Parts: sequence; structure tokens; C-alpha cells
Amino acid sequence: MGLIPAPRSVLAGSGEVRLTAHSQLYAGPGTEGVGHWLRTVLRAAAGLPLREGRELDDIDGDGIGLLLDPHLGPEEYRLVSAPAGILVEGGSAAGVFWGAQTLRQLLGPAAYRRAAVEPGRTWAVPHLTIEDSPRFPWRGFMLDVARHFMPKEGVLRHLDLMAAHKLNVFHFHLTDDQGWRLRIERYPRLTEVGSWRTRTKFGHRASPLWEEKPHGGFYTQDDIREIVAYAAERHITVVPEIDVPGHSQAAIAAYPELGNTDVIDTTALSVWDSWGISPNVLAPTDNTLRFYEGVFEEVLELFPSEFIHVGGDECRKDQWRASPAAQARIKELGLADEDALQSWFIGHFAKWLSARGRRLIGWDEILEGGIAEGAAVSSWRGYGGGIAAARAGHDVVMCPEQYVYLDHRQADGADEPVPIGYVRTLEDVYRFEPVPPGLDESQARRILGTQANVWTEVMEDHARVDYQAFPRLAAFAEVAWSALPAPGERDFADFERRMAAHYRRLDALGVAYRPPAGPLPWQQRPGVLGRPLDGPPPNR
Repeated sequence: MGLIPAPRSVLAGSGEVRLTAHSQLYAGPGTEGVGHWLRTVLRAAAGLPLREGRELDDIDGDGIGLLLDPHLGPEEYRLVSAPAGILVEGGSAAGVFWGAQTLRQLLGPAAYRRAAVEPGRTWAVPHLTIEDSPRFPWRGFMLDVARHFMPKEGVLRHLDLMAAHKLNVFHFHLTDDQGWRLRIERYPRLTEVGSWRTRTKFGHRASPLWEEKPHGGFYTQDDIREIVAYAAERHITVVPEIDVPGHSQAAIAAYPELGNTDVIDTTALSVWDSWGISPNVLAPTDNTLRFYEGVFEEVLELFPSEFIHVGGDECRKDQWRASPAAQARIKELGLADEDALQSWFIGHFAKWLSARGRRLIGWDEILEGGIAEGAAVSSWRGYGGGIAAARAGHDVVMCPEQYVYLDHRQADGADEPVPIGYVRTLEDVYRFEPVPPGLDESQARRILGTQANVWTEVMEDHARVDYQAFPRLAAFAEVAWSALPAPGERDFADFERRMAAHYRRLDALGVAYRPPAGPLPWQQRPGVLGRPLDGPPPNR
């Protein structure tokens, strides 16, 4: 069967259920959306009409039933294939949906096609019982569309790929120095100016190569509504990221008054065309706060998620140190230093969001200078930030760069395209443990889950994103979903065996993954400078 992620338990039976042109699909109350999704994908891939059943008895030995079972956990499911037919039960519609994803895997790789390629084949599911539930409620994938823009169709495709792997949080990195990707109606220059750069560095920032053509794009508010609705149909929550106070050069290029005008001529700034950490950060003024409150008002209208990500990472404070206005603000507020000034800035939006029933989440730098009550932390610089946050009573999403930054290279061969960071193999990702050692039981409960991040500085198109993300995202999905043993005890050989079947599913989905033997010729980028780091990543 090669199921990924591995379910909690599988009890095999004898025999099989065959789906035919006469099979019906019954979607009980509360599961209608799942029924519509399943009927749509199977009609396309298998050519099966799966007529709508009016009651559970209509499945009659060769059909599919979907039901809610209040005794199951919210994302828990039970899949039974037996002489009476196929029954998928879940504690909520989300649980039923994850069960339906497992059913799709059981039907074989051809079930992932958009049109039938095997006319007349038999579509069969072996008799079995699967009981399954996720380890973590936050099973995330972060996609950076600021460095290289991904059109809406590509985003929708990645939501389908997430759903196929039972990932349920899409962290949407929408703004950075190199581009602002979300239309804000009251501030149109954010996309009129901030969404385009004149050229783009090709490779690492030390590379001498440039792509000498404009790059950019943005999502309209209707695009965002479509993305959010499409995700919701797949039981995925979209968490937007609007980066403050660093990584903001695109916003300052659009509205120069947001920058530290008493230090530099912000009217001369443009959207950044290279990589790294820009020194141009937001000014800690009331005008900046009001501006971003306006931005976040529109963000809240578009994104219903509990959490709103505000970045807070890599804010260089040289301009604040040189700015009379910033120094006056530090003195006025009675703050100790520039770190405390950033804490004040982030804390303002934590309170602002809390007053509107939302929660702030930021990268682990928001711990510096003090963290706002109720804020959550994305621990990216290793385990340390997550440990500190959990011990201080804050919720944590573990995404340490040394383990689950999928822009890091997958092997040390010279043919790896634009090699960045440490070698993180498929096995390395499979042996990642999200809960750090040293936490007591109450602190460990603060780990909401884990997230794999894809930063796109050196990923110029969707094929490069595919190559970096897959197959490692499949290993990550199992880490996030399945109750695996300790890292050293995990059966990677069994995972590789199951991946043999899963590669065929990825082929059917058109995923340009890294083959186990290494990159294909068209996946290489000879002569493009990267920044490989040698040795094992630091364990911190």
C-alpha cells in the first residue's frame, strides 16, 4: 500500500471492494464538502460517476459512505473496507477528509491523475480497517512568494499537495524586501510600486549573475479570498505573514515616509534586487503604527485564521541607533535599548490583534527584549527559541532551519542546483524530532506542532520549488502526523519502501521532485554560485 504518512494502525482483511459505474457515494450530514471533493477527483481520475446516495445503505457493498463520529477526535478517522462497502468516519469533516486522502492512496497512483489514463481498469480497495489521528494540530508548510512570486494557480496546486500529505497550515510569506504581494486597497502603491523589482540576483547574493528583466506580481483581494476558500475546502488554515519592522524595504520604496527619513533618503530606495538582510527597516513612529494597522485591518478581513504572522526577524537596528527620532522614542518610552524598541513595536500589534480576537505569531527574535503576552513563536534559529518560549508559557511552532528549511541542499554533490546551507537528506528530515529534549510535560504541550519552510531566493520557478520540497516534504509530513519512535529508532528503510509507491503518486501529480539518484540534467544549475555549509548542522 505504501501509505504516507504512516497510519496509527492497519488491520488487513481478505477480499476487496470494487468500485464500478454503479457505485454510489453517501455523504452524511456535515461531510457534504468532503463528498463533493472526493466525487470530483475520482470522477476525473477514474471516470467513475459515483452517483449520490440518499442513505448509508445505498453504498450496498460497492460504494463509499462518509460519516461523522462524535467519539473520534477532531482530525481522527476510521476507514473500513469490508463486504458492506467502504466507510470513512471522522470526528469532524477534517477527519473524514484525511480518511478520504488515505482512500485515494489505496486506489493507486492513477487516482491522482486529472483524467482517466486506464479505461476499463478495476478500481479496488482491499478489505482492511485503518484507524489514524495526527500527532500535532499544527502541521505546516511555509512558502515564500516575496522573493520569487508564484502565480495563484501555483499556490492552489501547493494546497492540493499539502492536502495529499495531510498538512493543514499554510504559512503564506507575502511581504519582504524583494516584493510586496498582497493588494491593500487603501495603500495601492504597496503593489503598484512594491510588487516589482527591475532585476533579480541569480544564485546566492555573492553570485555575479543577474537576471536582467523585471520580476514581480501580486494577489488581488479576490485572489486571496479564492486561495483561502480553496484551502478551507481542504481543511487547511492559511496564516498570512506581513513582515515588520525588518524585511520591509519594498514597503518603504512604495511609501518612503515609513522609513528612517532622518538617517537616509528613503525616496531613493527601490524594491531590493538582491538577497540577504536589508538595513532599511521601518521607523518606530506613530505614523508607521497607524499605517500598518490599516494594512492589518484589510488582512483580517481576508484571512479568518486565529494566528497572524508579523515576522519580527532579522531587524537590523543600525538605522535606529543613528536616528534621533528612534532614540527619542526609546527615551520617551523608558526603554533599555533598540531590542526593547522592537519588542515594543511587536507588542503593539500583539495587543492590537488580541483586541480583535486574533493572536500574533512571530519568528523567535520576538523573544529579544521581552515577548508580548499571548504571542506564539516560530522557532527557526534552532531549538533554543522554542525551548525558551515554551518554558515561559508561550505556544511554539518548531521549524529549526538546520532541520526543516527545505531550501538547504539535499546532498553534497557538485550537481546539486545552487547549493545552500547544510546537507539535509531525506533521512535527516525523517529523523527530525519537533519536541526538543529537556521540556517537562506541561512545557511540551506548548509545542503546537512543526513546519517546513521554503525560502525562494534561489528558486526561480515552480519546478525549483518542487525539487527542493520533494520528496523531503513527504518525510516531514510523516514526522508531523505519525506517532513515530525516537529519531534513532525510526525505520527509515520501511519509509523508503513506502516512498517507492509514493514517487508514482508524485509523478501522477506532476511534481518535479529530486530523484533518489540525484538531480536530472535539467534540474541542475551549473556555474550558479550557492552558499554550502559543510559538516553537520549545529544542534542548538
